[in-house]
Amino acid sequence: MVRKKKFIAEIGLKKGALSRQLGIPEKKNIPQKLLNKIIKAKAGQTIKNPSRLGKRKIKVTRLLERRAIFARTLKRLPRRKRR
Repeated sequence: MVRKKKFIAEIGLKKGALSRQLGIPEKKNIPQKLLNKIIKAKAGQTIKNPSRLGKRKIKVTRLLERRAIFARTLKRLPRRKRR
């Protein structure tokens, strides 16, 4: 039986990179409100974190914005049933 590669591993993403960048523990969920605020802001702007988790002020970079977009996309995907 041939197993398919996982597409996330193929594109070279680092596990927990967004959480570390925001100062939020990996075990906690990143609030949807924070992801949306990061995506709406332009690169170079500093935003205030609307939640109580992580850093209070966050400087938005292009990489942070891309990670936030990807995280929001993954949150919308349905989870597969575990056996």
